[in-house]
Amino acid sequence: MPAHRIKSPRLLVAESGADREGHGLKRTMGLFQLVCFGVGAIVGTGIFVGLSDSVAEAGPAVVVSFVLAAITCVFTAFAFAELGGAIPVSGSSYSFAYAGLGERTAFLVGWCLLLEYGVSVSAVAVGWSQYVNELLDSVVGLQLPHALSAGPGDGGLISLPAVIVIALACVLLVRGVRESARATAAMAVLKLAVLVAFCAIGFVAFKDGNLTPFSPAGLGGIGAGTTAAFFSYIGFDAITTAGEEAKNPRRDIPIAILVCIGLVTLLYCAVAVAAIGAVGGDTVGDRPAALSYVVNEVTGSTIGGGIVAFGAVVAIASVVLAVMYGQTRILLSMSRDGLVPPVFEKVSPRTATPVAGTLIVGVVFALPAAFAPLDAVVNLCTIGTLATMAAVNIAVIALRRREPGLARTFRVPLYPVTPLLGVGFCLYLIYETGATTWLQFAVFLAVGLLVYSAYGRRHSRLARTSLSAEDAAERVPQEA
Repeated sequence: MPAHRIKSPRLLVAESGADREGHGLKRTMGLFQLVCFGVGAIVGTGIFVGLSDSVAEAGPAVVVSFVLAAITCVFTAFAFAELGGAIPVSGSSYSFAYAGLGERTAFLVGWCLLLEYGVSVSAVAVGWSQYVNELLDSVVGLQLPHALSAGPGDGGLISLPAVIVIALACVLLVRGVRESARATAAMAVLKLAVLVAFCAIGFVAFKDGNLTPFSPAGLGGIGAGTTAAFFSYIGFDAITTAGEEAKNPRRDIPIAILVCIGLVTLLYCAVAVAAIGAVGGDTVGDRPAALSYVVNEVTGSTIGGGIVAFGAVVAIASVVLAVMYGQTRILLSMSRDGLVPPVFEKVSPRTATPVAGTLIVGVVFALPAAFAPLDAVVNLCTIGTLATMAAVNIAVIALRRREPGLARTFRVPLYPVTPLLGVGFCLYLIYETGATTWLQFAVFLAVGLLVYSAYGRRHSRLARTSLSAEDAAERVPQEA
């Protein structure tokens, strides 16, 4: 049965060349680049644009929402760290599910990742438009016409800046991972500096009274704020997609994941407290380009807000770059397994990048960013991400039982309590998304199953091989 086609971790690693030079990809990323890549994938629209949505739900208690979202991510980050060190391949959650839960589940995980990365990149690119206009207004006193900076759903014709940032990311990704990693590292350092500077400005104007009432909407508001805040953490799993391009993936990937989650959580909480403490939760809630507004109010000048807008433009661009990188590598792994068309696994010998796959992903991501209203599907993106995280936690348990001797450079602490708590927190946040989102997600999974039955199941290379996955794994030389 396809559901029980399980690809052993040793076979995954051997096919990808993950302990050598990975499948035509070059190993150029060290620990610093991986951490910057993770920060680049996480810190962007969620804090620069999405903070106002979270504050509108939870008020000053948004700090609690960020911590609860972080706890969910931490439990799952432990699972990603264990599997990312044990199975350092480009497929990330998809490959982990293939090794632990079987082919059909792995395909659905990959299907959810298409949703996660596709919606998040498109939403991030749309958020980029807000800060581009804010930056232009601060620097030259002009803004792009609304018709060119918003899609039809928001009263415009096309979100041109969103298309431009995706196109720029495509160019960098096609040129090579070394260039992409350098650009991501530079942008990560810059946006961290801007957010630290924002906190310094915000705390200068801090007023205790702005934090009361602390939780105006009660526990329900905190729960809704947690679901909104979770979108701010989407992307940390993209670190594991660099498994075949990291210099020492078994050591560096677990460290990079945990460092990123800790750093980002501290930063988010500090920014939220600084913003609300400076101007109040009612002012921050539901306000476009909220961080620029706070700085302008505190300093009495548009210069500071312009600097924050510039930081946001850079930050959001780095998210687009990092998440598109992750998407192309997941599709490469799925194509290698025969579950999606072979065009996605073709790597250019000149640039050592999947050029055709990158260009296809760019076009597919640019279309909804340019024209489609994305607010309605952000919760669908969140529930898909949570389902993927739950699957990774379950895969840890499955592989501990099936592959007790697998070399693991990091082990989930307090096993099996930690992965079970990870599943529990994911289910709680899934519950908070609401019945409408559950129904949308059920339909989305049903479509995924149809695609798998029509294409993936028939073209699966594991199914067509004359050897079982276990027999093939035994033929692969063991690590010394």
